[in-house]
Amino acid sequence: MATTTPTGVRGGHARTRDDAGAPMTHRQIMEALSGLLLGMFVAILSSTIVSNALPEIITDLGGGQSAYTWVVTAALLSMTATTPLWGKLADLFSKKLLVQIALVIYMAGSVVAGLAQDTGTLIACRVAQGIGVGGLTALAQVIMAAMIAPRERGRYSGYLGATFAVATVGGPLLGGVITDTEWLGWRWCFYVGVPFALIALVVLQKTLKLPVVKRKVKVDWAGAFFISAAVSLLLLWVTFAGDKYAWLSWQTYAMTGGAAFLGLVFLLVESRASEPIIPLRLFRNRTITLASMASLFVGVAMFAGTVFFSQYFQLARDQSPTMSGVMTIPMIAGLFVSSTVSGQIITKTGRWKAWLVSGGVLVTGGLGLLGTIRYDTEYWHIAVFMAVMGLGLGMMMQNLVLCTQNQVAPQDLGSASSVVTFFRSLGGAIGVSALGAVLGKRATHYVEDGLAELGPRAAAMGHGGTGGGGIPDLDTLPGPVRTVVESAYGHGVADVFLWSAPFALLAFLVTLFIKEVALKSATTTTEEAVQEPAPESATETAHETAPGSAEPVAASAAGTAVRGSVRGAEGAPVARAAVTLISRGGRQLGRTVAHEDGAYALDAPGTGSYVLIASADGFQPQASTVVVGDEPVAYDILLAGTSGLSGSVVSADGGAPVEGAVVIVTDVRGDVLAAGKSAADGGFAFAELVPGPVTLAVNATGFRPLALPVEISGRGVTRVEAALRSGALVQGTVRAGAARRPLPDARVTLVDAAGNVVATATTGEDGAYAFADLDAGDYTVIATGYPPVAGTLTVAGRGVDGHDIELAHADTL
Repeated sequence: MATTTPTGVRGGHARTRDDAGAPMTHRQIMEALSGLLLGMFVAILSSTIVSNALPEIITDLGGGQSAYTWVVTAALLSMTATTPLWGKLADLFSKKLLVQIALVIYMAGSVVAGLAQDTGTLIACRVAQGIGVGGLTALAQVIMAAMIAPRERGRYSGYLGATFAVATVGGPLLGGVITDTEWLGWRWCFYVGVPFALIALVVLQKTLKLPVVKRKVKVDWAGAFFISAAVSLLLLWVTFAGDKYAWLSWQTYAMTGGAAFLGLVFLLVESRASEPIIPLRLFRNRTITLASMASLFVGVAMFAGTVFFSQYFQLARDQSPTMSGVMTIPMIAGLFVSSTVSGQIITKTGRWKAWLVSGGVLVTGGLGLLGTIRYDTEYWHIAVFMAVMGLGLGMMMQNLVLCTQNQVAPQDLGSASSVVTFFRSLGGAIGVSALGAVLGKRATHYVEDGLAELGPRAAAMGHGGTGGGGIPDLDTLPGPVRTVVESAYGHGVADVFLWSAPFALLAFLVTLFIKEVALKSATTTTEEAVQEPAPESATETAHETAPGSAEPVAASAAGTAVRGSVRGAEGAPVARAAVTLISRGGRQLGRTVAHEDGAYALDAPGTGSYVLIASADGFQPQASTVVVGDEPVAYDILLAGTSGLSGSVVSADGGAPVEGAVVIVTDVRGDVLAAGKSAADGGFAFAELVPGPVTLAVNATGFRPLALPVEISGRGVTRVEAALRSGALVQGTVRAGAARRPLPDARVTLVDAAGNVVATATTGEDGAYAFADLDAGDYTVIATGYPPVAGTLTVAGRGVDGHDIELAHADTL
């Protein structure tokens, strides 16, 4: 049976196994993720590459601001609606096959989109692209969660964020260059992603190796339909309200009421579905609920920045599509830096909330500052504002998914990950649609006001080509009128950012209430295990428990209670310890989480022998066999803390503590498990180490390096003292002649009192030499180059600094 399970610890972090059961190194994980990252690159590229080409696409195919936003919104809509479905399918089918299907759907949509002759066809093709992109974005997070422990996941989430940044900055640049190249044209913006998708298919086939789930499945198609219908109707209302009909009209009441009704039907269907597309019980977990809300608001800010900057730079600042992409680099640079750095630091510390909160502050501040820009604002101001927003987005996007994955059971990883992505996409779809309508209205208003100020003749032009959501052709407008239109779009896009800022503020406020739970140091994915056939007896039905509850959620028949408490070695209760009851064949029968007082309770389906597994952060997992009869069973669980290593670094001469010594722990293979420096009292400590033999290496300035074999005990903390012998240093310069110039290529030999050669050195251009790690005592220094010279010196303490040697030329002797 092939599973993805933790095996050993490196630096306190769990390592993962591949489908063959062998430990996976960082290189192997990166090889497995390479195709996935390439697929993510394709997904993001598809949505950003058209941003700078959209003004020209709409001009060629016809349409106004509504068509402009719907080319973007259509892809976001289909991506939003299908993301939960992809996530649920990932819990049921082969993830590798699903991501390949998503790539094929994306390629088909891209090819047909490039052939579109009208905006209607293009929007339909963008729907197909969005379905594929929804699969790629949802499955990327799910596959990463299936391969990598939560504690390590921050590091690789940073790589996903970096890929997002590269695709985001590369997309507009590439789209601009393609659009500006006469022999290519904007249609190649859709074709260019196809080769990348083909490469991703090949790489995924060779490198991504995940075990295939083998169990009966039932896809919740009804749930997928009703959520898609509800979201679609809501977006149609947001798009057309204020344009085709008034905000307060019977159409508004009908469409919002219809969306609410479809949403209620969706909830009803999900509550009764055996395999719901979005398990509603997930929202009993406060972290998932709050992360979903924050993702909804972040989506508005994220997509507003990537979509409307192209209109600002092209219509308000008269830049080419290529330069429009170049000018957004500060935002992408900020996103790239913050996502990569935060991922690395989260992996080391296991703490993520500070990054979420800081990101919310930066996104809110960046959008507020961008709300002050105008068409003639100095670019360096805009660049700073964009960088601030990019830094905030990089801190929030991946980490919202990360904190969610850390809170769910293995079988819900796909659904939970896709729920957060779903709400982010939903926020983006609603934001782009609503803010696009705002931009159209505000731009027309500012144009009319500006033309009125120019005089009656200009005022006769009305809206200057912006009415009805139209996008004007600046090249055909007279100079003064063109300035009015540019100013109107500069002010209108600023209003869009200003309207987005409150949503970012809401995201920040929501993150304040997310409770931080340190990332786990072990992978939790056991879904790949081959499931046993479903029991025929009603008493063998598995029980499910909700996170934070000690009682089963549902049971088809009354079972025998297994109750008790989970406590640590000191007798203190272990709150929120996960307790799982499994059959002797390995099938999960029940799962619960201990209360604050350590109490737990679950039901065994009948009499027999079972295995009870308990685990909690900071403790070693415990597996016990329990025999259940007709009476309730009382069984207390004792968890031992993870093994640790502590000690002190002292001087071997007088026993004085050595501060700042580098202490490294390696396993028998030479892999570094932990590293740190000694404190002022010479002390050091490492937690969460696997029991067994390790090597302790200590190095400090002025002392000789030391390596000690240490056996870490299976319980408690192993203590060791590292006594460092002084390592003296002898250095100086070999000089020659009356001018005492440094002599290169001179050979210096150090001989101890017994006549043994301790070390040799050859001087460089500066005539310098040095011998390190010497014991105290008497030595003879012999230098050759010109006629040899020998001298004696006594080494004590830290050694001799400045022992210069003078050599005389033979002619002067």
